Amino acid sequence: MGKQLFLILNSALLWWWSSITISRAYSQNQTDQLALASFKNAIHKDPFGVLSSWNDSTHHCAWQGVLCSKRHPGRVTSLELRSQGLEGLLSSHVGNLSFLRILFLQNNGFHGEIPPQIGNLLRLRVLDLSNNSFGGPIPSNLSRCSNLETLNLIDNQLVGGIHYDLSSLTRLQGLGLAENSLVGPIPRSIGNLSLLYKLSLGTNVLSGEIPEELSRLKRLTFFQLSSNKLIGEVPAGLLNISNIVYFDVSDNQLRGNFLNDVSTTSPSLYFLGANTNLFTGMIPSTLTNVTALGYIFLYGNNFHGPIPKNLGRLKGLRRISWSHNHLQDDLSYISSLVNCSHLVTLQMDKNLFYGSFPRSFSNLSTIKRISMSYNRIQGSLPLALGHLFNLSFLELSYNFLTDCIPHSIEALSNLQLLGLRGNMLTGEIPSSIGNITLLNLLDLSFNIFQGHISQSLRNCKQLIYLDLTKNNLIGSVPIEIMDLSSLSILLSLANNNLSGSLPLQVGSLKNLGELDLSYNRLTGLIPTSISECLVLERLHLEANSFHGQIPEALRPLRGLKELDLSNNNFSGPIPSFLAGLLLLEYLNLSFNQLEGQVPVGGVFLNASSVSIYGNTELCGGVPSLKLPLCKSSSSKKSSSTKAKVIYVVAGSLLCLALLLLCLSIFYRKKKQTTTNATTSLSFGNQFLRISYEELLRATNRFSETNLIGKGRYGTIYKGILDGGAAVATKVLNLMQRGASRSFISECRTLGTIRHRNLVKILSVCSSVDFCGNDFKALIYEFMANESLEEWLHPGTIGQDDECSESRNLRLVQRLNIAIDIATAIEYLHKGCYLAIVHGDLKPSNVLLDNDMMARVGDFGLAKIISMVSTEVIGVQDQGSSTSTAVRGSIGYVPPEYGMGHKVSTLGDAYSYGIPLLEMFTGKRPTEEAFGHHLNLHNFVRMALPDRAMDIKDLRLWSEAGERQQEMKIRDCVISVFEVGVACSMESAPERMDMTEAVRKLHLIKVSYEAKVRMIGM
Repeated sequence: MGKQLFLILNSALLWWWSSITISRAYSQNQTDQLALASFKNAIHKDPFGVLSSWNDSTHHCAWQGVLCSKRHPGRVTSLELRSQGLEGLLSSHVGNLSFLRILFLQNNGFHGEIPPQIGNLLRLRVLDLSNNSFGGPIPSNLSRCSNLETLNLIDNQLVGGIHYDLSSLTRLQGLGLAENSLVGPIPRSIGNLSLLYKLSLGTNVLSGEIPEELSRLKRLTFFQLSSNKLIGEVPAGLLNISNIVYFDVSDNQLRGNFLNDVSTTSPSLYFLGANTNLFTGMIPSTLTNVTALGYIFLYGNNFHGPIPKNLGRLKGLRRISWSHNHLQDDLSYISSLVNCSHLVTLQMDKNLFYGSFPRSFSNLSTIKRISMSYNRIQGSLPLALGHLFNLSFLELSYNFLTDCIPHSIEALSNLQLLGLRGNMLTGEIPSSIGNITLLNLLDLSFNIFQGHISQSLRNCKQLIYLDLTKNNLIGSVPIEIMDLSSLSILLSLANNNLSGSLPLQVGSLKNLGELDLSYNRLTGLIPTSISECLVLERLHLEANSFHGQIPEALRPLRGLKELDLSNNNFSGPIPSFLAGLLLLEYLNLSFNQLEGQVPVGGVFLNASSVSIYGNTELCGGVPSLKLPLCKSSSSKKSSSTKAKVIYVVAGSLLCLALLLLCLSIFYRKKKQTTTNATTSLSFGNQFLRISYEELLRATNRFSETNLIGKGRYGTIYKGILDGGAAVATKVLNLMQRGASRSFISECRTLGTIRHRNLVKILSVCSSVDFCGNDFKALIYEFMANESLEEWLHPGTIGQDDECSESRNLRLVQRLNIAIDIATAIEYLHKGCYLAIVHGDLKPSNVLLDNDMMARVGDFGLAKIISMVSTEVIGVQDQGSSTSTAVRGSIGYVPPEYGMGHKVSTLGDAYSYGIPLLEMFTGKRPTEEAFGHHLNLHNFVRMALPDRAMDIKDLRLWSEAGERQQEMKIRDCVISVFEVGVACSMESAPERMDMTEAVRKLHLIKVSYEAKVRMIGM
């Protein structure tokens, strides 16, 4: 009986235990199933139907992407749903999958925050949520997942800092947090993750220095900190980690010479990225010991010196980029690169490389991309250039290349970009270029190419950018070019000698964004087919001989932002539809024969965006255009009959005047000038006649008390003429070589021009003094507020300290003066019949009148330039040769003049940009603080935009009050600095011309004054 009872109890106990086990297993299976169901419910987009199998008809362990444990049936250990296009939130119930080891959800559309319940997954080894849109901070309790080996949150929208307690994940081997918006420092504690072999923190906003502790990660193979705001130096030990393969700290603010740490201790290094930092020093020869190197990216730093000659030892090299440094060497190192049989990219632009191409250059048969622009490379292009048959990108702009383009270039059948801008290449543009049918971009501008534009370019059906600006090309605009419908970015044939009319085929350029045919000899009407160029944003036809009315065909071009029709022969009224082009920001109709009322509306409301100089019959418009009011129609009718009478009378008077003029000329030929007579140098009778004796009285015998300035060729005195008029008298020092030529140049120049922002010459005196010595003087209007130099640098010429300290130009005054000077130079360049180059623009040659209006003076180095030939004419003594000596003032003279280049309007642009920067920094361009490697241009350029307020003239702070005022000053100063830097670029073709400078400065002033008014409201 007892034995039977025992058996019964034992059976009952077994039943009870098994039922508990089954119940618990069912409960756990249900927990995981419910967690997965919640995961599915939080997803609102499933384009591939990957979750369609997640239903009650199948066990959850059979659902797609789900893997369960064999030892623990029903328990989910892996959830992998990568690249399925899923969108939605990540359910917090995923934290109930307590057996989960792997969670792969990368490359989907999850958003919202990462649920902190993931910290409950204590068995988790791999967490990969990369390439999603998760936001918020990194969950702090991830540190509880002590078994985690891979944490990959790359490419999300995470914010906040990196938690220091991630160092408790001692089994972590891969940490990926790149491409988020994380801030703050890199935790030093990461250096304790001794098993870490991959660290990716790039493309965030991390700051501070790279922790020295990271050098302890001896298993590290992948190290990426690029695109942050890190400062300081690279810890020396990092590049001594022998396993490192990928090292990238590019795009930070790191400094020092870390390359000295790259040597034989880094035998595995394959990728070296350090571009866009502040690194200095030389590229050591020991770099060639790292024989595994395949990629070298060092561009955008301050490295200097030569290149290691034995780079050919790095036979695995694929890409080299050390552009934008100060490297200085010839091109002989290229010969060793022939051994690099995998090399596809060589970028070395914007350095100081010199010399000519070695013969071996054509043996780089694997090369696909070559960029060597902005160097000092000389000689001709290699005759065997065609051997580089894999080449797709060839950029050699802004060097000193000469001779013709070799015909072998046609063998470059894979070439997509050819850039030869800004050299001295000659000959005709070879027709063989037309055989390069894959060409997308062709830039041959600013060379000396001659002849006709080759019709073979019609074969380049994939061309989107064609620039032939500033050559000596002749003939008509080829119909074949106009018919290239592929052109979508730019077509520029500007500054050549093209003639004829604009072809009707211009309408084929339906995709073109910018068309520039300015400064040619084109004639005729603008064809109506231009109305089909609907996406055109910039149309430049200035400085041609187009005529007729401004055509209605421009009306459909609703996307126009810039339209320049100046210096043509357009007539009739300004069409009102121009006011309806809502995107138009710049309109120049100057120097035509337009008449009638100026429209009011659109771009015409902003006088700084419109230029209509030289159209004397225009009227009306907004008041800021300062045009006369339009007459009523009735008055026009009555005035027409009066006009007929006036024309008859005027004709009679003109005949009489011509008769008197002939008699006057006959009389003058007989008359001989006396010794003490004052010469007017072909100025006619429009000037005062002032003798040496009167000048002597006016200046108190040229006393020191009347001295107001000294220049290279003369001394300037204040004088009071017999009639009481105050004048400034420039007495030439004829013992100084060049003074006589300066005198003649200034007379000839100022005798032909008139502008409110130019110093007005009243008279000249060419006589002898009382000792019989030659005497020459120029008499100008007296400027009560002296020169700009004395306002920028008080005490320049004998002012007392109290007066010097009280002088200060307010911001608006500086803007007005800057605009006055720019307007004067623009007039010289484009408002005169022949362009005039000032040649010596600097603050001491800018005078200020009673109203603080700026007047440009001192035309002793001025040159009158033919718009067609660009040769210097009419400014040198007859029979003299053109001098190649540098003339102008140190610091203001453009660099190309030092290399023997002729004077140009772009030289004036440089000489304007430097004083503009000087006006707003208070620094002279010749300050010793700049040293040999820096100038005012680079000093400002390097400070933009973040440190602009650190370098501005401290006297401008006197206007700053509240925070709002500081911000408006900051915005204004930054904008002015940008104009100054653009005008003073080292390469002449890159400089902003004066028309654009005037426009930009007007916009800056309008914006600044608007902000001032808003603050005052």
